[in-house]
Amino acid sequence: MKLGEKIRYLREVEGSIRGLDRDLSQQETVRAIEAETGSKLSQSYLSQIESGARPHLTNTTRQILAKFFKVHPGYLVDDPEGYHPELQSDLRSLEDKLDLWLVSGAERFRRDPELMAALLTLARYERSRECLLLLEAILQTPGLMPRLTEVLRPKLEPRPLDLKAQRPSARQTGSRKPEARKPEARNHGTQK
Repeated sequence: MKLGEKIRYLREVEGSIRGLDRDLSQQETVRAIEAETGSKLSQSYLSQIESGARPHLTNTTRQILAKFFKVHPGYLVDDPEGYHPELQSDLRSLEDKLDLWLVSGAERFRRDPELMAALLTLARYERSRECLLLLEAILQTPGLMPRLTEVLRPKLEPRPLDLKAQRPSARQTGSRKPEARKPEARNHGTQK
């Protein structure tokens, strides 16, 4: 892969991570670089790099781009002749795509901190694909999900601060709204 292709790919990934559902444009990229790193880079220079008109980066530019895209500076060069990314395991490539998808999903659910944290934890785990396949197996095994939830619930739910919060909700117990008590139950034996 050529340097220009790598930069275009990184803009695509960055756009996805930022929840844009599209590539980060060159103009958006240079603005974000300045805002987030304090370094300046022109859109025309970035365009020349991507088109191959500038096949080599200065060390300063390489450091700026590596810092912004959060990649190792050594990644920002043309791959050597004869190098084929297909030599990487297809499973690793799939894991990378899955992790990117999970991170993107986490960004979309930033208003739900627990779900966002769960997605990011899964994305950071080395074998995230295996985790999702395990989750499928758990859901397909009758009765396993409720049992696991019951065992893990103390770890999943924050400790309540008051007595009112200690009562389980209908959602937690899996039941409907509690039925109103019959009048004789409330009188506790005072009827004649």
